[in-house]
Amino acid sequence: MGSGVWSTDVYDAADRYRRATGTSAFSYSDSGARKVHPALDPHGAMRESRDSAEHPQSTPIAVLFDVTGSMGQVPRTLQTKLPQLLGLLLRQGYARDPQLMFGAIGDATCDRMPLQIGQFESDNRMDDDLGRIVLEGGGGGQMRESYELALYFMARHTITDHWEKRGRRGYLFVIGDELAYPKVKAAEVARLIGGGPREDLPLRQLVDEVTRRWDTYYLLPAGSHYAGNRKVLDFWRDLLGQNALELDDLDAVCETIALTVGLGEEAIDLDAGLRDLDRAGSTATGTVSKALVQLGRARRAEVAELPATRGTGSGIVRL
Repeated sequence: MGSGVWSTDVYDAADRYRRATGTSAFSYSDSGARKVHPALDPHGAMRESRDSAEHPQSTPIAVLFDVTGSMGQVPRTLQTKLPQLLGLLLRQGYARDPQLMFGAIGDATCDRMPLQIGQFESDNRMDDDLGRIVLEGGGGGQMRESYELALYFMARHTITDHWEKRGRRGYLFVIGDELAYPKVKAAEVARLIGGGPREDLPLRQLVDEVTRRWDTYYLLPAGSHYAGNRKVLDFWRDLLGQNALELDDLDAVCETIALTVGLGEEAIDLDAGLRDLDRAGSTATGTVSKALVQLGRARRAEVAELPATRGTGSGIVRL
């Protein structure tokens, strides 16, 4: 996957058509779907981000968001924002040949579709994957969802040339508002993904594994039930290190992700990125600036220690 070229005009035309006809952006979900769309079914699947003549320096970026009831209308708002992310990355040159993958997370203890994973795409097919996500709106009501299953998939069911050829991590953004379960359950992996470990895996062991290949972030957005919850922030801070990303403006999600990637790729420094947002007329500059002051400092420290390393940080950024 990952061929083709993103077109803002194509996306805008599709959006206008949906509005004119009253068609939902989540057409598969709103049709009453009761199972994962075949294109997003993780069972037996590997997701690949590969180089090609068209995209010789592929940069994989995965965005997985919680679609349980506590997230409210956040997933629908994200759908209107996320397709613009690739255009922003390309226009500003923050990443070479970015390839985006979208997916959804639920609760494997009670939901029909607790994991939905799209393909890495470089063109408007990523919008198709967003439209295939089922907004189940479930969850178990215990302030935990199956984020650990998504992390397991990213650790063991993805292949990227960014890592295999260049030894560089991709970027993983998980958007949610609750805790993960303390273990990856072998039985859930076998049922939903296929194969897997013989025994349950402790969450911290899995986080160590996934962050070896993925520069990993957790975003806690405004509009969710547990927005600003200290227990959630402390939980993810403990797992991923120094920072927690707390989005006090959901409209800033694309800009936050794009500048985080740009800093990781050393394509920009913080001041240049914020100037880019100002020139583009973005209203997210203040929100993003509060987050990335900390990240920018961390990047500078990494570069001072490992001057040849690019895109190798990990953690959560607090806005």
